[in-house]
Amino acid sequence: MKVRNIKIVIKSDEDIFNEIKEVVRKIELGDNVKKHEGISFEDIDTLRKILTDGRLKVLKAIKKHNPQSIYELAKLLDRDIKNTYDDVHFLAEMGLIELTKTKEGREKTTPKVNYDNILVKIPV
Repeated sequence: MKVRNIKIVIKSDEDIFNEIKEVVRKIELGDNVKKHEGISFEDIDTLRKILTDGRLKVLKAIKKHNPQSIYELAKLLDRDIKNTYDDVHFLAEMGLIELTKTKEGREKTTPKVNYDNILVKIPV
């Protein structure tokens, strides 16, 4: 089984802008552009606000227990359903969780973590 990783990088707005400029330049020249996957944050403080201990527990529980709904996840974590729902949807917006809606009787939203590790790259 292949280990899948998601990469989180700390980059300034200027670095991101320069990277975009370089991609546009390569496209204009007809060069191949390497697909970039991952999530970038401007600074470590923003990363800490996004990946709180509680949200990391949510990610780990989804990966380990494969819950079939957010309600089931909340019960596994012994957390309030609303707070769990908010964290799951926030992590989905950040690209860290994939959500699938099913309609077997009552509609359910199933969270999925499609990677094994989070790699954080912090330039010094």
